[in-house]
Amino acid sequence: MKLSVALCTYNGAAFLSEQLESIAAQTRLPDELIVCDDCSTDDTRRIVEAFIARAPLPVQLHVNERNLGSTKNFEQAIQLCAGEIIALSDQDDVWRADKLRRIAEVFASAPGVGLVISDAELVDEELRTFDRRLWQETMTARERRLMVEGQAFVVLLNRNVVTGATMAFRSRYKDLFLPLPDDLFLIHDGWIALVIASVSPIALLDEPLIKYRQHSRQQLGLRGKDTPPPPDTPARRREYYGGEGEKLRRVRERLEAFGGATSDEEKRLLRTRIKQMREKEQHFAVRGDLPESRLARVSVVWRELRTHRYRRHSKGLLSAAKDLLR
Repeated sequence: MKLSVALCTYNGAAFLSEQLESIAAQTRLPDELIVCDDCSTDDTRRIVEAFIARAPLPVQLHVNERNLGSTKNFEQAIQLCAGEIIALSDQDDVWRADKLRRIAEVFASAPGVGLVISDAELVDEELRTFDRRLWQETMTARERRLMVEGQAFVVLLNRNVVTGATMAFRSRYKDLFLPLPDDLFLIHDGWIALVIASVSPIALLDEPLIKYRQHSRQQLGLRGKDTPPPPDTPARRREYYGGEGEKLRRVRERLEAFGGATSDEEKRLLRTRIKQMREKEQHFAVRGDLPESRLARVSVVWRELRTHRYRRHSKGLLSAAKDLLR
């Protein structure tokens, strides 16, 4: 099983050396490390080149001709990977020495699993622990239970709870989730996880396999999880439900065009997911365009209740009551 690591860099000189050394110290070395630098203006490129000269594994450095942004830079790095398994890497974390070995073990023992995510230890700039785990911040107890029970798609259809720095996936799904959209309220890790969860089980490794560094210069971290603000005005409701509906439409169209389903079970799952997404799109279109008059909303909300779409795609009677009374 060939394993690739896709590492994206941009002005990461402050912490990059520690991350590169942690990759080189893996008990199961990757078969290749692909580094895509997005026009850094600091010492990032020099640090990578110095690492290549002494690295115990094959490393390719690609320097972009123009700045692509993080999403398109990760898209490029993933495209360049040749491994059956691809692990994503940020430039400012530190990996536990057995991270890749543990991930490879999961994929080897579960051929049907398409994506593996692990927990992480939250640390500050100096790698001092906060005594908190990543999943404590990104997943509710209910979401975690659903993920463990094999209902990752249900969770991810609602919101992204996956962090790219802890993610590894089978490369056979590249053609399904690439190209990565960069015009949705959903960054690359959320898109990849949702698309793969549409056709394959996701496995959770309840171990902190990386030190997830929190610092003022990072692009996202915990501060940037892609959860839109609540829709509290008519304009915001249209924007929110329109954006969520567009996300669902994009994923659904990818699934409808997917020609990589091989087994009858995978084909059945695809049909089910496509139906779920189309129905949720319709439900969100209704909720985003409710009449301003409360009286006029009654028939619309009642129709959604009768179809059970409030129960399946929102929070049931609570969401229906909010739509009626707001």
